[in-house]
Amino acid sequence: MPVPGQPSKVPASPASTKNEASVPEEVPFHFELKPRDVKEHLDRFVIRQEEAKKVLSVALCDHFQHVRMCEAGDTTHHYVKQNVLLLGPTGVGKTHLIRSAAELIGVPFVKADATKFSETGYVGGDVEDLVRDLIRRAGGDIRKASHGIIYLDEVDKIAGRESTGRDVSGRGVQTNLLKLMEDADVPVISPNDVMGQMQAMMPKPGGAPKSSGETINTGNILFIASGAFAGMSTLIRRRLSLIGSGDVPHQSDEEVLDAATTADFIAFGFEPEFIGRLPVRVACRPLAATDLYDVMRESESSLLRQYERAFKAYGIRIKWRADGLRQIAQLAATEGTGARGLMTVCERALRDFKFELPSSTIREFTVTRELVMNPGKVLAGLTKNS
Repeated sequence: MPVPGQPSKVPASPASTKNEASVPEEVPFHFELKPRDVKEHLDRFVIRQEEAKKVLSVALCDHFQHVRMCEAGDTTHHYVKQNVLLLGPTGVGKTHLIRSAAELIGVPFVKADATKFSETGYVGGDVEDLVRDLIRRAGGDIRKASHGIIYLDEVDKIAGRESTGRDVSGRGVQTNLLKLMEDADVPVISPNDVMGQMQAMMPKPGGAPKSSGETINTGNILFIASGAFAGMSTLIRRRLSLIGSGDVPHQSDEEVLDAATTADFIAFGFEPEFIGRLPVRVACRPLAATDLYDVMRESESSLLRQYERAFKAYGIRIKWRADGLRQIAQLAATEGTGARGLMTVCERALRDFKFELPSSTIREFTVTRELVMNPGKVLAGLTKNS
């Protein structure tokens, strides 16, 4: 049975083997997943964010079913691409959601921060480089790259709320991005890449020169943007209070983000044309201490596996007690960086253990609440007789 998103292996006949290198055989794009399949996969890696998982699962399935049908010859000229906008604080799993989904579907995935791009491309990056990066991730396969996923983080930082005279971010970048997000032909080799242009003109083994004018169309590339959108809740509260809608004062900032409209994003500093190309929007929730505890215990990509592997390299087994994990989660919650705070706390607690134990005779230890709170004291007692 074919793996979703992966080309089937077609055995080469003796007659075709000779020309196999020069004329690669195209195989159809396979996509047989349903929204529930995608969500069940995301549940394995990302804790909570139930609404975001549902919204993302539906958008992904709609998009890649459309890609599959187009490649099968069932095209339409009226399809509106379901690019996605994720709102929410740092460390809640936004990037992890997209990366996990791309791995499941089997399509190339590129992540970049919106702040690194400029309007001109001379200061900062050129937005078209995102598409070229996608080709590189696809191993040079333009056809595969043409239905990949581009994830643009910190998109809230390019809102043109201030006139700073800089083109490193702002409305110019929005204008350039919206062209890509809709349907554009991007040169495979940048016009500013002189070396790339020269290499493209060099003859191939067969003698014919490559085409330096080759392009990739972005019509079937899915764009997903995200950002913390600090200050957006204030705009929404103001609008809701003016119209007397809901119990605004008692709602958290994250709950208020659920009520964001296109008008709010425009007031935040986005061009109507740009935000209009991100029609699917969902807000992610911050992670409480209990959520962070579950992240460590339940996620298949738990940070605990990384520490177990680090100590295993020296023949040391690290074990985790529930009270130790709860203390890590409590301290991580105070960091205010979501799941990223887990590593901050773990490094603080285990740094000296990683330094001392590989040179000792100790081959096993347990992370307890006492160790997290007083790592020096526990380490001293552990190594006293080693």
